[in-house]
Amino acid sequence: MVERVMLMGPGSTGPLNARLIAAAYRDEQEATDKVLRLGSAIDAYLFASPVPYEFARKAGVLTMPATYVPLGGASLHEALLRATLDERYDPTRASLDVLSRTDVVEAYSEVDLPVDGIHVHEELASTAQLTSFHEGLWRRKATKMAITCVRGVAERLEAVGVPTLRLRPTNAGVRSALQTAGLLGAHHRLEEAQLGVVIVDVPTLRDSTRRSTPRYWRDELRLALHRMLLQEAHRINATAHPVDDHTFMVTATRGSLVAATEGFRQPPFVERIKTELGIAIEVGIGMGRTTQDAETHARAALSRAQATRQSFAVDREGRSLVPAQRAPQRQTGEPLRTKGRETLLRLSEKIAEEDAPLVVDAEGAGRMLGVTPRTARRLLRTLVEEGLAWPLPPNRTLQPGRPRQLYRLIVEKLDKDKAGK
Repeated sequence: MVERVMLMGPGSTGPLNARLIAAAYRDEQEATDKVLRLGSAIDAYLFASPVPYEFARKAGVLTMPATYVPLGGASLHEALLRATLDERYDPTRASLDVLSRTDVVEAYSEVDLPVDGIHVHEELASTAQLTSFHEGLWRRKATKMAITCVRGVAERLEAVGVPTLRLRPTNAGVRSALQTAGLLGAHHRLEEAQLGVVIVDVPTLRDSTRRSTPRYWRDELRLALHRMLLQEAHRINATAHPVDDHTFMVTATRGSLVAATEGFRQPPFVERIKTELGIAIEVGIGMGRTTQDAETHARAALSRAQATRQSFAVDREGRSLVPAQRAPQRQTGEPLRTKGRETLLRLSEKIAEEDAPLVVDAEGAGRMLGVTPRTARRLLRTLVEEGLAWPLPPNRTLQPGRPRQLYRLIVEKLDKDKAGK
């Protein structure tokens, strides 16, 4: 059957000029392994019948568009015609497998055959199970013939003397399936090449409405973040550049973004930046026919993500690309309280009272909290681990001894909690 499809291939896919790659097998259940071996080098899969397609689908290995050569409709009509012209067969008392009962009844009705004596096994099963289904009905004299979609079943039934017809796809059905597969592959390529824009917003770099922050550490953070985004963009064949003081843009294709986000299940870049720089970023992804459209959708996705904490990607029509997930419900309306947030809250209150800067060291934090510098140093490290503070370069002076480690407190996180509450 695979050879037949390959021989019919040239010209059958119309103007798409698709290249066919054969993956023959001895048993339909081998289709799963064939799909895994071919991997992502294929734009679309065409299975020789619904049987190998169902095996691959149920195994969860289909990551690309797929279709199959149909065995209902014209193929079933052809089998019924063969049966009525051969006195060895009685299609009015027959067992059929794989096809849906609705399709079988429709085909029988179209050729004016009664359906009272037919038995249909709709669910996909092993060769042994389907053989047992047909053979059991025949031995109980409930049927006089079997019509099967599976080559192995036909061979076993014929070996035990059951009159059997195997459904064969018509030439028209093969050509139609080839055209469908070609269209699916072309559409997949267009989708993969679709323009995508990622907007990366860095809350830590936004200007605080309460007080300004030292420019040197903001510049250093911005440069470090830009360098990391360039590395990530290069990895997925994309480009990255800054938009303003706290926003970056990454331009890519949908295909590269699918891989970087695990199918739009996880926002890109977030974990690495949090791990290596200790800051949180907010991400929005948008698709579009032009860069401007994609950027517009990405900014809309960013706003939606900031509001809902769920949907961070939208398609060209503005629809969410992120699988819907229920956010965990808290027992109260209070924001999640952690040791780091408690520390940050106490420091922010002292800073407001003393009109002090948002940059502190262990000695200054210890004085505000009423603890030793050693304890304050441990608390500041907790803030960094929770993304509530950013460690700045050590403050080198001419004085002997270890340079002071400075931390910029991200009090904006507290403002966001209050706004959410």
